[in-house]
Amino acid sequence: MTRILFVCHGNICRSPMAEFVMKKLAAEAGAEVYAESAATSTEEIGNPVYPPARRELARHGIGCEGKFARQITPADYGRFDLIVGMDRANLRNMLRILGGDPEGKVRLLLDFTPHPRDVADPWYTGDFDATWRDVNEGCRGLLGEISRK
Repeated sequence: MTRILFVCHGNICRSPMAEFVMKKLAAEAGAEVYAESAATSTEEIGNPVYPPARRELARHGIGCEGKFARQITPADYGRFDLIVGMDRANLRNMLRILGGDPEGKVRLLLDFTPHPRDVADPWYTGDFDATWRDVNEGCRGLLGEISRK
């Protein structure tokens, strides 16, 4: 089983979208994947998925009930096979919190696609559809890589 932790700034938009998209894709593919998500900041700890992100997931038949924001911890490095950030700022903060990446587990989601870039941040853009497209493309690419191994 591959254990993946998706990470963004607050754990209320992008990373929970990735968590639940990956859970759905893995279930449909019969892949053995465990997914969670977390934040680099403490700003939203304990809060549920942001309502527009929740609505975007629901629009695609994906629920996210019971998810509450949490912060990544150094112990997560040992618990997960991959720790996947949404953008370069997340990546810097993840490496700081984790104390580095000696095993090469830390990656960016869209590095698993032909078009590496940051995942669009809907907190600032308000464009949850663009974030959905980025997350869906990244999760499909990541699942493809896992399946090939």
